[in-house]
Amino acid sequence: MRVIALTIRLYAPWVHSLKEKRMEVKSLIAKLQNKFHVSAAEVDEQDIHQTIVIGIAAVAVGQMQADSIADHLCNYVEANTEAEIISIQRDFY
Repeated sequence: MRVIALTIRLYAPWVHSLKEKRMEVKSLIAKLQNKFHVSAAEVDEQDIHQTIVIGIAAVAVGQMQADSIADHLCNYVEANTEAEIISIQRDFY
């Protein structure tokens, strides 16, 4: 069994208030949870308007499935937000 931990850092230049940021974050997290049944939350930079840091955790049977799930999650985030992905940190346990 493998545990996947992703930290995705996004840059959203159009966000000018914490309220706008919160709406974007809540929407993205809800989409991830509904589609992939993973745990997701904003994990850092909550007070900075244009930076979004999402943490995602999931469980996989083996390393190949873990890699596949991580790839699908990253691709989904990229396709479902206008924010630019700055960095992705992948950890497997």
